[in-house]
Amino acid sequence: MNLISIVDVKDKLDNIFELSAKLKNEAKRGIFNPELKNKTLAMIFEKASTRTRVSFEVAMTQLGGHAIYLAPRDTQLQRGESIKDTAITLSKYVDGIMIRAYRHENVLELGKYSTVPVINGLTDLEHPCQVISDLFTIKEHKGFDARLAYVGDGNNVCNSLILGCAMTGMTLSVGCPEGYTPDKKIVETAAEFSDKITIHNNAVDAVKAADIVYTDVWISMGQDAEKEKRIEVFKEFQVNSTLLENANNPLIMHCLPAKRGFEITDEILDSENSIVFEQAENRLYVQKALLCMLL
Repeated sequence: MNLISIVDVKDKLDNIFELSAKLKNEAKRGIFNPELKNKTLAMIFEKASTRTRVSFEVAMTQLGGHAIYLAPRDTQLQRGESIKDTAITLSKYVDGIMIRAYRHENVLELGKYSTVPVINGLTDLEHPCQVISDLFTIKEHKGFDARLAYVGDGNNVCNSLILGCAMTGMTLSVGCPEGYTPDKKIVETAAEFSDKITIHNNAVDAVKAADIVYTDVWISMGQDAEKEKRIEVFKEFQVNSTLLENANNPLIMHCLPAKRGFEITDEILDSENSIVFEQAENRLYVQKALLCMLL
């Protein structure tokens, strides 16, 4: 079984949340069971990472296994070896492959030819591990009856949030500028699960009566050439105290890294309502649950 889209685990989310809670509770008490003893995870990183890399590597260590970090310069992919050949070869050595890639299609191809589980650590289309962890965090704090608002770029995180909220029955209101809205096929797929997802082209409508407000960077990796244009386009979508007057004293979420003073102000990111760093911490426990399930 692969985890390339969050839809791949639509029937297993409750099990993942339950196991994540168990592993979190055990970790807080210093209990680490070697569930993945002698298991090895290959981690391919085309993009830089802090939380994804560290949480997966620590997760494998705490589960008694081992993780191998592979930067582009460390593999023959950089010299033109096909994804197919890489997938077949790595499958002979390791028990699972996690990849953080630029193109979603490349991860699909890796999954097609790998005989061990492939985990999407981020692509241009989705970020399922992040959003499964986000949903776990929401479940801990508010439950899925809460109203979630996402404000900013209709990017990979937004796409996975749309699918994740639809599958859990959560109400999600998305606010993005015109031309920067979520993937249409993602929105259509979500509509098959739920009618509680709405898309707006302004931030105020998106956050009305929201119990949780979520944002992400305006300029993702590989979009530096668009920096000035994006700053201008997104300036009305900043999560600040004025915008949040329209919400319901909301909790604040951000998948990090944050560009303080752009998509979110220091005041809000560091406020008592911010659960951003617990959200980041939960990546570890959810990643452990995913690894236990898949490996």
